[in-house]
Amino acid sequence: MTMYPLLQVAGEFNKSYMGAWAMMGAGIGAGLAIIGAGLGIGRVGGQAVEGMARQPEIAGKIQTAALIFAAFIEGAALFAVVVAFAIQGKF
Repeated sequence: MTMYPLLQVAGEFNKSYMGAWAMMGAGIGAGLAIIGAGLGIGRVGGQAVEGMARQPEIAGKIQTAALIFAAFIEGAALFAVVVAFAIQGKF
């Protein structure tokens, strides 16, 4: 019987910090999205340069494909950041 009031207070304490957890999660999510995009674009760029060095005759095709892939990665990162800021805006 004495545990019920303690659990009730703990539940109210958790509700008051719910917005803070959401904002922290949104910040971490946005940061991870940007880090992932940076790593992805760096890898695409590095592999494209390596491919162009190995076969210079198709450098134009490799460059075009690399730019398209970099745009896809950047679009996914932008979407993730927008979702993170939308979560932050709820609180």
